[in-house]
Amino acid sequence: MSFEELLDLASRAVGGSVVAANNEFFAERDNLVNPWAPTFTPRTFGAKGQVYDGWETRRRREPGHDLAVLRLGAPGHVHGVVVDTAFFTGNYPPEASVEGCRADGYPSPAELAGADWFPLVERSALLGDTRNRFPVDAGPLVTHVRLTIHPDGGVARLRVHGTPAPDPRLLPDTVDLAAAELGGRVVDCSDRFYGSPGNLLLPGLATSMGEGWETRRRRDGGNDWVQVRLAAPGVLALAELDTSHFKGNAPGWAALTGSGGEPLLARTRLQPDTRHRFRLSYDGPVDGARLDIYPDGGMARLRLYGSLTAAARERLAAPWTDQEAGGG
Repeated sequence: MSFEELLDLASRAVGGSVVAANNEFFAERDNLVNPWAPTFTPRTFGAKGQVYDGWETRRRREPGHDLAVLRLGAPGHVHGVVVDTAFFTGNYPPEASVEGCRADGYPSPAELAGADWFPLVERSALLGDTRNRFPVDAGPLVTHVRLTIHPDGGVARLRVHGTPAPDPRLLPDTVDLAAAELGGRVVDCSDRFYGSPGNLLLPGLATSMGEGWETRRRRDGGNDWVQVRLAAPGVLALAELDTSHFKGNAPGWAALTGSGGEPLLARTRLQPDTRHRFRLSYDGPVDGARLDIYPDGGMARLRLYGSLTAAARERLAAPWTDQEAGGG
């Protein structure tokens, strides 16, 4: 599996933010974590030149480098980084490096400057207008990353793909165990023609059909489905099946089954453009669930609320309690 199939821990979609940059003269640092693909409209000029969808610093006339510090929306273990220089052709950095740190709480930029940073991507050559991909050997827990460009230039997006590691000390007794930001993940599905099934597990409400999962129209007697691995094993109590924005193409019915074949929700009728909530019928622990929709269609979000098992809570706690936090 490519590391790019893992969650982008830095994405604004899961709460990522660029907390500091030493320079953003031509284009704002916040663009680095936008979840959508970069865009470009030629000959679109503002007061400081061509408008770029990315982060761009001024031309250096002295030794040094530029940097941006990101707070991950979902702390976790990094498996790969993409330094995307899309549309930066004569103004991209020739080299870049990426570091990570663990800093508990909500440190300020000044406190992060003194954190214990460690390399994720050593100083490496970049190509312009390219998704520069760098696999990372997953190591310590990371809460923040620092992108350094040598010496200056523009980067459209920084993607930090990995596996979330939520702090169980901050989780309530009942939580959405399917949530992507906690480590829930789609592991298989029957069809992804119009939309990615991973959208089902993203935070917040979808604002359009394009932010959900939608299959092509079936012309046979089968049905579509998606298989979800929970963030950690738990006992599920409530499901939310949200068909918001899907009006003429919502599924007619849906059912939920545990990873071991346990019946969670019998085949149940759905309505278009509606957030449905259903009590679940199985009171034992599961580590995954399959959503079947009949016969096809689209869904905006899937929530599976439940409580972690004691063993799962202990396992989640290990990365947070086995090491000291970095600076800040």
